[in-house]
Amino acid sequence: MNDLSVKAVPVAMPAARNGNGQSGPRRQLAISVLRYNPQEKGSIPHLQTYRLEEADGMTLFIALNEIREKQDASLQFDFVCRAGICGSCAMVINGRPTLACRTLTKNLPVEITLAPLPFFELIGDLSVNTGKWMRGMSERLQGWLHMKDPNPDLRRIEERMDPDLADRIYELDRCIECGCCVAACGTARMRKDFVGAVGLNRVARFRLDPRDARTDADYYDVIGDDDGVFGCMSLLACHDVCPKNLPLATQIAFMRRKMVAMAFK
Repeated sequence: MNDLSVKAVPVAMPAARNGNGQSGPRRQLAISVLRYNPQEKGSIPHLQTYRLEEADGMTLFIALNEIREKQDASLQFDFVCRAGICGSCAMVINGRPTLACRTLTKNLPVEITLAPLPFFELIGDLSVNTGKWMRGMSERLQGWLHMKDPNPDLRRIEERMDPDLADRIYELDRCIECGCCVAACGTARMRKDFVGAVGLNRVARFRLDPRDARTDADYYDVIGDDDGVFGCMSLLACHDVCPKNLPLATQIAFMRRKMVAMAFK
């Protein structure tokens, strides 16, 4: 019987890939965060830089979590869904308001600067209280469905709606109230009571809804001034930074035309 020997065959390991999906050394990121805690006595705004190795498919959200887990547990930032739905992780990334969970580090330079959204109340570091402002805006605009029938029969089959109209309503309903449009808005910087693109988008959404009892005269009472639709300077920043690509500028222009017509009446 022949003596059979088994020889080990070396297996070539895949080459390491950098954050751009190419073979080679991984990029070393330098993430500078504007740190400031208004609740902490003696806290002074300053930039703090963290360095870490980029991984394949890394988002800025993943990078921040790695920093908080391995380097600095005191770093404050918000997140909930990690899928671009809740809007909690909105921040200013290299000068542009956007969502950390939808931002791939491979699309950014190795030096990244992060700051909290302006305009909103600062909680600490990258965390801001957008909810407080959004609630106030919603209450002011009465951003809920005003039923034509105050006592609807919940046992009835839901009223039919034209599919095209339903799609138009759904398009505006995709707003996640992340605050990016308000943070980028020049008018909001000058007028603290300006309802912003997010507020005007909400009004446009309910104006489309055939189940809502309000008229253009009712909408004029809440947005027909300089803190509403006539305050917009049409800089289009809201349209440019919206992470959901909503037609904000189009809706503002549409509502302005309707409110002008209402004013002449």
